[in-house]
Amino acid sequence: MSSFDVDLFVIGGGSGGVRAARIAANYGAKVMLAEEDRLGGTCVIRGCVPKKLMVYASRFADDFHDAEGFGWNIGETRFDWATLIRNKDKEIDRLESIYRANLEKAGVEIVDSRAVIEDAHTVRLLKSGARIRARYILVAAGAHPTLEPAIPGGELGITSNEVFHLESLPKRILVVGGGYIAVEFAGVFAGLGSEVTLLHRGDKLLRGFDDDVREALGEAYIQRGINVALNRTVTQLAKTSDGIAATLSDGSVLTVDQALVATGRRPNTKGLGLENAGIAVDEVGAIPVDGYSQTIIPSIYAVGDITNRVNLTPVAIREGHAFADTVFGAKPTIVDHDLIPTAVFSTPEIGVIGCGEAVARAVYGEIDVYKTAFRPMKATLSGGKDRVFMKLIVDKATDKVVGVHIMGHDAGEMIQLAGIAVTMGATKADFDRTVAVHPTAAEELVTMRTPVVVKKPVAVG
Repeated sequence: MSSFDVDLFVIGGGSGGVRAARIAANYGAKVMLAEEDRLGGTCVIRGCVPKKLMVYASRFADDFHDAEGFGWNIGETRFDWATLIRNKDKEIDRLESIYRANLEKAGVEIVDSRAVIEDAHTVRLLKSGARIRARYILVAAGAHPTLEPAIPGGELGITSNEVFHLESLPKRILVVGGGYIAVEFAGVFAGLGSEVTLLHRGDKLLRGFDDDVREALGEAYIQRGINVALNRTVTQLAKTSDGIAATLSDGSVLTVDQALVATGRRPNTKGLGLENAGIAVDEVGAIPVDGYSQTIIPSIYAVGDITNRVNLTPVAIREGHAFADTVFGAKPTIVDHDLIPTAVFSTPEIGVIGCGEAVARAVYGEIDVYKTAFRPMKATLSGGKDRVFMKLIVDKATDKVVGVHIMGHDAGEMIQLAGIAVTMGATKADFDRTVAVHPTAAEELVTMRTPVVVKKPVAVG
């Protein structure tokens, strides 16, 4: 008779934990999953899904404007924040119920409680005090946004958790940060009619992306009326009769109704009891794991944002599935974190897979760069000012396409399909012999023929 109550105990009901639990159960494992908040995790409850719904809402203003150029008389429009939030909440409730139903259908026992680790095979449920012995423990508790760095009055700021539950649309909002979350919400609030200041300590938005894309987004946001304030930080927030006064590092003071701080996230490892099993977290609080998501304790694994590898929902899902395949499916699987398509749902949208130009030069040496920027066909009648930007980076030695960068309408949809080709090792010749679909913006990906000439510095002396 087994000394274990379950084969697998999963801590965390987000995308990674749910996928691992379901796949393990499908392999015949007895699985228990504990979630202290809501099933679905960051992505479904307070991340990707509600954010994308808000992105959709923010783009209708452009649609109404564009329609006039095509003969439609829209008339006066009015946006109601309460309706958006109410309908968004209904959809989140629906998705959460689907997550629960799918787990139950797979035979996973769900416990609505916080769980902490007591040793390599034991977890304790805080709600009941029950101790569960598990052959394997999977930690998939995700991460949380922070109000960092700490500043006087910092508690007046909100994070990407609270932004989904504001009682009203702020007329003036300061968004602090230059990553995915910051640029996405800056675009959302600008589209909904707020006066937006996007403040970033660096000289360009989206650190880690290709420099051309970073510059193009900054220019597009300025064109859309967003006050893009670079090379500055917030030093203090203070409550005033007119809202919140934000003092900036250059001495200027900005008065807003809300200050959204999107400067980083931290793994949810605090208080999990990892030290009881002999697991030490790294300097940011993440759980170190190997390629199979296994910690230094053989019976304990971790997936998703809590490991701080690539903090994207599809990656957490892939890691969770790979874990279940490895441990319960007799199919050892390592997730490749090097080549991952991703999208930034700014407006205009961004889609990327592979290297930026600077990284490609460092890694591959000789490269060819192809790029184009153009006015999309829809804008010829609508008068829209957004442009499309596309860039291909090719390794000269192999002719492989090692980077695809797109900014424009539906860039996220395009990069998913381009990602298949790049992941398969497609060459520039493969792109060139692909027949274009006309008239589309995406056809430019297969019609760029002349590489950009890179000016080399002139030697002096």
